[in-house]
Amino acid sequence: MKSGVMRIVMSAVVVMLVVGASGCKKKPKAGVTGGVGSDTIPLTPLGEIGYGEVAERGEFGEPITDVSFENVAFAYDSFTLASSEHPKIEAVADYLLANEGTTVVVDGHCDERGSRDYNLSLGEHRAMAVRAYMISLGVAEDRINTRSFGAEQPLDAEHNEAAWVKNRRAEFSLFRK
Repeated sequence: MKSGVMRIVMSAVVVMLVVGASGCKKKPKAGVTGGVGSDTIPLTPLGEIGYGEVAERGEFGEPITDVSFENVAFAYDSFTLASSEHPKIEAVADYLLANEGTTVVVDGHCDERGSRDYNLSLGEHRAMAVRAYMISLGVAEDRINTRSFGAEQPLDAEHNEAAWVKNRRAEFSLFRK
């Protein structure tokens, strides 16, 4: 009898865990606004984007720490570059064009809303939007690397709109070859 009761209790616990976990899961949207000449672009799984590899910072050369640039901000659920953010990217491009031996890594970040996979993809799209703009300014493609951290490296760990605004960003790291 104890064995039968134990089996029923264990089954009930498993069912509660499965039901509870599925109710907490956030579903990613089918796409986000952004991109050049497009209203909605479905997010692509990271491995299918084909724009370079996620790598450790040391793989890019010697870090340049005496120069820094402002982060590029993004709207919620978007990888569209606002015109107000262009001067930030232009400053980095100008630096790269004036310093031939340097490269940049553009890191895409998101706020905590959305699934891990969705945020990693959105972060990569943000980094790639910045990269595309830098290329349009004359920076050689092979001098711009991208990575995505999704929501895994927030600037502000609070759970409110003010924190989320800070966390939706692209960051720049410079390296000397």
